[in-house]
Amino acid sequence: MLGLQDLRNLPRDFERKVRELLNQDLEEVVRERLDNRVRTITAGLDLEELRAIFRGDGPTEKPNPRWKVHTTSFLFHIRPRYYQRASTWFTHTFRLGWLSTYLFFIELITGIILMVYYAPTPNTAYRDMLNILSNVRFGLLMRDLHRLGAELMVIAVFLHMVRVYFTGSYKKPREFTWLTGVVLLGITLFLSFSGYLLPWDQLAYWAVTIGTSMADKTPLIGREVNLLLRGAPDIGAGGLLRFYLLHVLFLPLLAILFISVHYYKVSREHGISLPAVVEEGEMDEDRRRWAKERIDFIPDLLTHELFLSVLVLVAMVIAVTVWFDAPLESQANPQVTPLDTKAPWYFLWLQGMLKLGDPTLMGVILPGIIVAFLAAIPYIDNNPSRLAKNRPVALSLGVLGIIVLIILSYMGTPQWGIETPPAVRIIQDLVPQEGVGPFRKLGYEKIKLGTFETDTFTLPENPDEFDILFAEFQERVRNAPLASPQGVWEIDMLQPTLKRVKMRITWTKLDENGNVLLDEQGQPVRDKYEKVFFVHEDSGYEYE
Repeated sequence: MLGLQDLRNLPRDFERKVRELLNQDLEEVVRERLDNRVRTITAGLDLEELRAIFRGDGPTEKPNPRWKVHTTSFLFHIRPRYYQRASTWFTHTFRLGWLSTYLFFIELITGIILMVYYAPTPNTAYRDMLNILSNVRFGLLMRDLHRLGAELMVIAVFLHMVRVYFTGSYKKPREFTWLTGVVLLGITLFLSFSGYLLPWDQLAYWAVTIGTSMADKTPLIGREVNLLLRGAPDIGAGGLLRFYLLHVLFLPLLAILFISVHYYKVSREHGISLPAVVEEGEMDEDRRRWAKERIDFIPDLLTHELFLSVLVLVAMVIAVTVWFDAPLESQANPQVTPLDTKAPWYFLWLQGMLKLGDPTLMGVILPGIIVAFLAAIPYIDNNPSRLAKNRPVALSLGVLGIIVLIILSYMGTPQWGIETPPAVRIIQDLVPQEGVGPFRKLGYEKIKLGTFETDTFTLPENPDEFDILFAEFQERVRNAPLASPQGVWEIDMLQPTLKRVKMRITWTKLDENGNVLLDEQGQPVRDKYEKVFFVHEDSGYEYE
């Protein structure tokens, strides 16, 4: 507490402080305090140093304050102070490791924003998704960015692993780093897969149902694993909550742990590998010495990564604004299995394997062997050379693996190996159960009223989009493996702003011997497949 004498001295002390401030240069005081604040924020860099960094000039102080950042900054301590020049060549790494991490942080930020408006229960999940898309400011943008970022992250991590494999960068002393990369690839896949269920629509529900059904085929513990994932024999409230917690808590924390270990191994122990041609190839010594020169992370690589950060983010925003939309189908219905149900595209290869044989062998045992083989590659490959000309077997196996992956992914699509009745297939392709399809894509205004029959339709001289689409339907009906097929579209105005569409295909029934079936009057028996749906004036299908 202040005493009486202190109170008496307050006016004199205040007067002295005022005189000191008046005698100082105000600009210098402001600059000094601003510099101190900037140094605190940037872990040791003042305004002059920041200006020099963005100009590409050398450090303004000694010792180099840019190196101190790597010691004191939480964000930069896992990055090395310098790199060898050749390890930073864009054509060597394509910045795929950096891109994978950057996309992960975009996912964290957009995911946290979406979490605010979402509750993981079957009664509210789909309604919350509609609310995010319709009522939350920039909600549609955040969801599209989150979905696009997830798919790009899968691609980036996979391509990063491919790059490391084909450049031989997994070889000693980087064996454990490769192993952490395999784990991160798995985490990335399951991060995206676990988020697939959260919209609680038909696409998500049945895709995850297919994916989790493989857990039941695990030898010895299949039932327990299935119950652990789903929380019940079928996916419901327990399964949705489990996938939500996996997606927002367990898997992100696991990803942060392994990303930290991965980055630490790269930056503190062995660094990014040099191109094989620099380490082993026939290169002029002056050029090799130049390629191995050290360049500081700050400013050269930092400014490059900042530029790439802005470029990637702008490209993603343009993509979701112009053409990319995260799908949202009708609300999940366990009682209705939609046609063409498929796993997420990055698991199509696994769905393709399931079509080849026993689900336990093809869906659990063989994929497990593949993952184990990937993890063991550095320990199996004893060839010390990284030059392509010295690794014909490894490179051939890599190319063969990618070809097999592409083939299996094609086999995993609904159109391969699953026979759908011809009439159902034709109408499903025009008007899918889930999604827009080419007919709805025409839009309300372009859908004509009337009855259109394949037997009598003739393409006009100046056809519009509706005529062209019906001509394609006509061609497919005529070429369908059916006896005397006929297709009809009946379109009427059910309400002033609502059109009703009936698509019907009829054909003559045949017996087992291929003979025409006759009714009691001796007339051929006709069979049919019909689908009725509606298009509203405000549906907006043409913008999908």
